[in-house]
Amino acid sequence: MNIVVREATNDDARLIADLTRAAWAGKVNVTSSGHRETAVLVAEHLRAGGGFVLLVDEQPVGSVRWLPLDAEPDVWEVCRMGVLPQYRGSNLSQHLLEAVIHHGLASGVEEVRLAVRGDQPKLIDFYTAFEFELAEELEYSHANPMEPPPLVMRRSLKY
Repeated sequence: MNIVVREATNDDARLIADLTRAAWAGKVNVTSSGHRETAVLVAEHLRAGGGFVLLVDEQPVGSVRWLPLDAEPDVWEVCRMGVLPQYRGSNLSQHLLEAVIHHGLASGVEEVRLAVRGDQPKLIDFYTAFEFELAEELEYSHANPMEPPPLVMRRSLKY
């Protein structure tokens, strides 16, 4: 299995929207806005922040994006990380998360944050293994107002 994580470009907007919807189908609550992902929104996110596409044997199988906070541009929020169902169980999402962390370190970002939906508590242990800590005092700025607020986790990149 040849695994490659590459930086996303504007030309990847439709691909990433399709990957997000497919990765979230049957996995994330149907009320999640990720099920209504569009290439227009993805392109907006890529311009404002950035993203990565995960390839296995040259086939796109997952993606992730990040956005700087408006009030704190040295803080990134990870959003819409997902891997296609047939590729789950091989810890491929860790490659996406590590890519964001390494890119944040190289970019001089102070902190990376992400959200954990209430219906996916097992992800807390996964993210803790990557040095993320629960930050109950924080709110996720991209939270869906139609759903309960997610838990926020943070990882400092300042050492």
